[in-house]
Amino acid sequence: MKAVRREPVDTTPVWIMRQAGRYLPEYMAVRNKVTFIELCKTPELACEVTVTARNILGTDAAILFADLLPILEPMGIDLEYVKGEGPVIHNPLQEPGAVDRLTALKSVDVLDYVFQAVRLIRSELPTDIPLLGFAGAPFTLASYCIEGGGSKNYVHTKKLMYNDAGAWNALMSKLVDSVSIYLKAQIDAGCQAVQVFDSWAGCLSPADYKEYVLPHTKRLIESVQDDAPVINFLTGNPALLPLQRQAGGTVMGVDWRIQLNDAWDIFGSEFAVQGNLDPVSIYAELSVLKDRIKSVLDSVRGRNGHIFNLGHGVMPDMSPDHVKAVVDFVHELGAST
Repeated sequence: MKAVRREPVDTTPVWIMRQAGRYLPEYMAVRNKVTFIELCKTPELACEVTVTARNILGTDAAILFADLLPILEPMGIDLEYVKGEGPVIHNPLQEPGAVDRLTALKSVDVLDYVFQAVRLIRSELPTDIPLLGFAGAPFTLASYCIEGGGSKNYVHTKKLMYNDAGAWNALMSKLVDSVSIYLKAQIDAGCQAVQVFDSWAGCLSPADYKEYVLPHTKRLIESVQDDAPVINFLTGNPALLPLQRQAGGTVMGVDWRIQLNDAWDIFGSEFAVQGNLDPVSIYAELSVLKDRIKSVLDSVRGRNGHIFNLGHGVMPDMSPDHVKAVVDFVHELGAST
């Protein structure tokens, strides 16, 4: 949290996206007993995998074990997690007038399992370890709703954007209103900061992001940031960084497609910055991995407000020992920044 506030620290803090995940045997021991969605919706199990991962890795923050998409279910989306395929939406918003089927949440009581998990995790974490909450950004959630799952080209999403601005803005507004109260409820339950994931916005040109996404993401972040610091994480397209800055946040999350110091120059010194090791670096030999971590740290040496992270999440077949080594190397090398 000192880094979030751009205060001096004794070493660079680090947490890792998907730090509770399939690469950890301890996670799989729990996961093998239940389905993924059952794990998300069982507060005691979500607490266990969140806290266990933090303890194993020694990271400086825990991130709530949850998923981006269950918020869509009470809004009218038929969501299923299919083994080997991931999330599948069976009623995507593709027919004329489909956006009218989606209902903005007036209350997040139906998602209380998330807030129960937050309270349990907070009670089990050391008092000096913050708990991060999170949600999907409006564009990423809208894309899931429209495409019905992952996409290579986002044809259906962009067709709606380009052809029916009224429907697009209505959809984005419903998502912003719902995600806003969801994040505030996470904060009320005990999260010290929240991350907004715009995992798919990299498919957009700067002009399209500015017209179709920026106003909505900005409204979401502005609605939450008085309650807790917001990490604005956008991946896939460094050309969007000036617009990411306009969207706001307390911390700017950056992937590996740009040098971190160059990204920070774009954002300006009033922001903390999070990132940005290429996750595939974790497959490298430890000596190479250490050098790559040092390169990231060296690029921003002397600036207050760096939170080390991967440019995206840990992958399922990574060596737990190498993931642990990332944390150890950051703490060792970051002490001299």
